[in-house]
Amino acid sequence: MGHPNRRDLGLLVLRVGTGAVLAAHGTQKLLGWFGGGGIEGTTKAMEAMGFHPGRESAIAAGLGEAGGGALLALGLATPAAGAAAAGAMAGAVAVHAPAGFFAAAGGYEYPAFLGFTAAAIGITGAGRYSLDHATGHVLDRPWVVVTAFLGTAIAAAAVVNRRAQDQASPDPEPNSEPA
Repeated sequence: MGHPNRRDLGLLVLRVGTGAVLAAHGTQKLLGWFGGGGIEGTTKAMEAMGFHPGRESAIAAGLGEAGGGALLALGLATPAAGAAAAGAMAGAVAVHAPAGFFAAAGGYEYPAFLGFTAAAIGITGAGRYSLDHATGHVLDRPWVVVTAFLGTAIAAAAVVNRRAQDQASPDPEPNSEPA
């Protein structure tokens, strides 16, 4: 195999680190691991944050993070993995945006960083030390990059816009009966 390529080693470290963080975060949502709420707790949290339907939103966020993260770490279907993780982080950014940028104030700094990192890996590719490379890049073609990121961008925009519209519309007034 020759001398290790620093770029490929760097991509391996970045992929595994980012993928592991995302996978752990997603398993909190899906399975309740690492102190997470599992599907039921995440469903309630999603509803409270304005994502409807809550259960489907919880599953989508959990799969985007856990599945996208695991695939990033493995370097398999890297464009789809990066797009899925970036899309999930777009929803998290929307939730944290009212608090500003910095995480210390509850802002979107951390999910934005994870999303940009996942997207960059998805666009760049997994490198030589990956399952994509071992499989001849059958799931890492230019059309996969375009399709995955375009589909994710459309889906994330729809979800974030629906949430924003729901939050902007006034709550219906409770039924009042004449006295």
